[in-house]
Amino acid sequence: MGTRPPWTTGRRLAEQARAGRSEPAGSLPLRLVAAVATGLLASAAFPPLGWWPLAIPAVAGFALLLRHQGARRGALLGFVHGMAFFLPLLHWSGVYVGVVPWVLLAFSQAVFLALYGAAAPALWRLPGRALWLAAWWVAVEALRSRVPFGGFPWGRLAFTSPDSTLAPLAALGGAPLVSFVTALVATLLAVAVAGRRPSGRRLLTLVSLAAVLTLAGLLVPTPGGSSRSAVVAAVQGNVPEAGLEFNAEREAVLRNHVTATRSLAASVAAGDVRRPDVVLWPENASDIDPFRNADAAALIQQATDEVGVPVLVGAVVDGPGRYLSNTGVVWRPGEGPGARYVKRHPAPFGEYIPLRSIARRVSSKVDLVARDFIAGDTLRTLPMGKVTVGDVICFEVAYDGLVRDVVKAGGDLLVVQTNNATFGHTAEAVQQLAMTRLRAIEHGRATVQVSTVGVSAIIRPDGSVVDDTDLFTRDVLVARVPLRDATTVADRVGSWPEGLLCLLALSALVAAALRSRRGSARSLG
Repeated sequence: MGTRPPWTTGRRLAEQARAGRSEPAGSLPLRLVAAVATGLLASAAFPPLGWWPLAIPAVAGFALLLRHQGARRGALLGFVHGMAFFLPLLHWSGVYVGVVPWVLLAFSQAVFLALYGAAAPALWRLPGRALWLAAWWVAVEALRSRVPFGGFPWGRLAFTSPDSTLAPLAALGGAPLVSFVTALVATLLAVAVAGRRPSGRRLLTLVSLAAVLTLAGLLVPTPGGSSRSAVVAAVQGNVPEAGLEFNAEREAVLRNHVTATRSLAASVAAGDVRRPDVVLWPENASDIDPFRNADAAALIQQATDEVGVPVLVGAVVDGPGRYLSNTGVVWRPGEGPGARYVKRHPAPFGEYIPLRSIARRVSSKVDLVARDFIAGDTLRTLPMGKVTVGDVICFEVAYDGLVRDVVKAGGDLLVVQTNNATFGHTAEAVQQLAMTRLRAIEHGRATVQVSTVGVSAIIRPDGSVVDDTDLFTRDVLVARVPLRDATTVADRVGSWPEGLLCLLALSALVAAALRSRRGSARSLG
C-alpha cells in the first residue's frame, strides 16, 4: 500500500472542520461523563450550598473538555454540561407545576451553554485564548439574560455568592465584570494545565495571574459611611399554605401582614422596639386589590395609622383593561395611597403566559394565571419620608439594568419585594438573596429583601446581612441602615463593561473564523 499523500490529510481535516468535527481527542463517552461532573460542580457553587470556589474548577474543567473538539462535539458537551448544571439549580421551578416545565426551563438555558461549547474550540486555537474564552462566557450570559421573552439571568457566575473574594468587583463593573473575572481565572487555569507537558515557567505565570485576579476584589474599597440613616422594618406576614394557591383564602395574606404590622406598632408603643421610619411589605402582601375593595383599603389604613409611618404595600391591582399590575404602593398614615411602582418585567409563564395554547399542552397549571400581568412603563422611585426607595419586584433583581435604573433615579434604599410562597421549601429564596446581596455591593446601597414567606433580610451596603428570617414563619425585622446617594463606578459606567466584553468576544469569533478559513485554504491548496 502506498503512503497517503500529505495533501489528502489536509483535505480531510478541512472537510471535518466544515462538518463540525475534529480529530478524536479522548473518548466521547468519558467527556460526556466529565461534562455532567463539571455541571454538577458548578451547581454546588450556588446556594443552597454556595461553595463559590467550586465555580472556578467547574468552568476550568468544562473549558478543557472543549479543547481539540469540533463545533458539533463542543455543542453536545456544552448542552450536557448545561443540563447537569441547570437541572439541580432550577429544581425549585418544578415543585408545584411538575417535572416537564422544570426540565423545559433547564433545557432552554442549556441551549446557551451548547452555543458556548460550539464556539469555544475555535477560540482555543487563538493566541490569548483564556481572555477570549472568558469574554465569550459573558457574551453568552448577556444573550440568555435577554432572550427569549426578556431572558432569564438566573445562574450567572456573578451570582454564585456575595461572599466571594470577587464579589466586590461588582462595584466597578457590575455583575458582568464579576462573571468575567471568575471565568478568566478558570480559563487561565485551564490553559495552564492544557497540553501534555506544560512548561514550569508558563504554568507558574498563569497560576500566579489567576491567584492575583482571585484576590483582586479585596482591593476594592467598601462603601464609606453616611451622615444619613433610617430605621427600616421588613414585615414577613406568611401565607396560609405554600404553593400556587397561597392566596386562595380571601384576604388571608393581607390580614397576616396587617396583624404583623399592628403587633410591630404595639411593640413600638411599649418601647420594646425602636420606631421605624418606614415599614416594608412584600410583593402580593395584599392579595385583594385595595383600590377596588374598600375592606382591603381599610385594613391597610388601620395598620398604617397604628404604626404611624409610611408603609410600602405590595399589591395585585386590577387593570389597565383586562390585565393585572404587580404594584408597590406607598401608603401614608392619615392620607392613604400615594406613589406607585408597577413591575416593569413580569415573569413569563409565572405572571403572563406567552403562547398560551402551546403552554397548556405542557402543563394545565398555566390556566392558574387566568389574567396576564402587564409590564409597567414608568421608572419611578418612591418617596417615603426621609427615605427614597428604589423598588424592584421579585425576579427583577436578576436584571442589571432594572436595578441600576432605580439607583440612578435617586433611590437611597434598595428594596426587593418578593413572594416565594410558590416555590415551597426550596433554594429559590436563598438564590435570590445572593443576587440581592450582590446588588447591595454593586450599588453601595443598604438593601432590604422582603418576602411573604422568607427569606427576608436587611443588608448593609457591603453585602453583609444585618438580620434575616426563616422560611414560612411570621417575622418582623427592624434595623438602622445608612442612606447613601453616592454612586459607584458600576453605576456610572452602566452597561459599558458588558458591551465591551461582548464586542471582544465577537471580535475573537470573527478572528477564529478567518483563521480557520485561511487554514482550510492552505490545506486544500
